Amino acid sequence: MAVVMPHGVLFRGAAEGHIRRYLIEDRNYLDAVIGLPANIFYGTGIPTCVLVFKKCREHPKNVLFIDASAHYKKAKNQNVLRDEDVDRIIDAYRERKEVDRFSHIARISKIAENDYNLNIPRYVDTFEPEEPIDLSQVTQKLTALEKSMVETDKTITEFCKELGIVSPV
Repeated sequence: MAVVMPHGVLFRGAAEGHIRRYLIEDRNYLDAVIGLPANIFYGTGIPTCVLVFKKCREHPKNVLFIDASAHYKKAKNQNVLRDEDVDRIIDAYRERKEVDRFSHIARISKIAENDYNLNIPRYVDTFEPEEPIDLSQVTQKLTALEKSMVETDKTITEFCKELGIVSPV
């Protein structure tokens, strides 16, 4: 069974937390969590997810997480999953494979450590590291700018003298 739900069911506490714990710990029905882009369904702009449940799971010790939230075509009123986006989700699910920044297989014990919080970013790392900043290069640019500013100030002062204006510098 696959159920489309708002993302909140993955991490909200209270009754929803108890339901997640029951479905994972007591019944072991949760097979996969698939995060979809926002504004994919008519009438709602919130991000949604698909929870896949199986009674007789082939992989009872883990859950597959797929983050497909960045794979879509932006449309005027509603975002659209392209055929290649759907194929990518289906391939990852069928082959139950880990793809960098897209899917991850989490052990049930890890989910329990996270207090049955199924928020996809806890399991699928989509972080893109920033390029390192070369401080010596930045320092050189700042020094060059400072020299240029001094020269510009001298030029302005000379123009002010020619015009008989008191120098602003």
